[in-house]
Amino acid sequence: MSENLVPCLRARPGGFPSRTEAVSESIKHAILTGALRPGQALVEADLAEQLGVSRTPVCEALKALVGSGLVATSPCKGAAVWEVNRRLARCVNDMRMMLEPVAAAWAVARERRWDEALRALNRSDQAAAAAERAPADRDFHQALSGGCGNPLLVKRLDELRDRTALVSSVARSRQRSWKQEAREHRAILTATENGEAELVCGLMHSHIGTFMARNFPERESE
Repeated sequence: MSENLVPCLRARPGGFPSRTEAVSESIKHAILTGALRPGQALVEADLAEQLGVSRTPVCEALKALVGSGLVATSPCKGAAVWEVNRRLARCVNDMRMMLEPVAAAWAVARERRWDEALRALNRSDQAAAAAERAPADRDFHQALSGGCGNPLLVKRLDELRDRTALVSSVARSRQRSWKQEAREHRAILTATENGEAELVCGLMHSHIGTFMARNFPERESE
């Protein structure tokens, strides 16, 4: 596991991320790629040793990841990666189905350019592994809804993205459905480029709903 927990030093405008941000990104990456599995305990001392840092930035990073919905804490067990079950997946997808199709439709109505969404889909198609495909798919959804013109709606969707990515990573570990998802993404982008806001809304709603039905069927225990 230690080889997967490499500090992620992504440069920001004007400088480099703080140590806490780098540690947080490293742990997040490990969670979303499956190197740290749902339910797995996150021991500060072990993570600090693997990342070559003190326990302080690890502690601060775990607190931030609790806020984003990737890490859960309890008095008895401490910190652990969130367990993903049908109930959590349904809650996340219900929120997405209420917000994301509307945001995408509003973005289409504003007649924006969609180069960023197209680049994201191309990266996803060319990805050699799920770990590379997942962030590209995430960027695609963000490119569509991010142009809706409502900063409060964008903020709420951004707050869901980490849990959405966690649910998606668990689903993809169960079955490889990315080819179907890619076809749905292409159909959404085509409707978007054609300015068909109502169709985009319907396709996005269906895309999110079928993902839930395909990967977390009703017969599955919550």
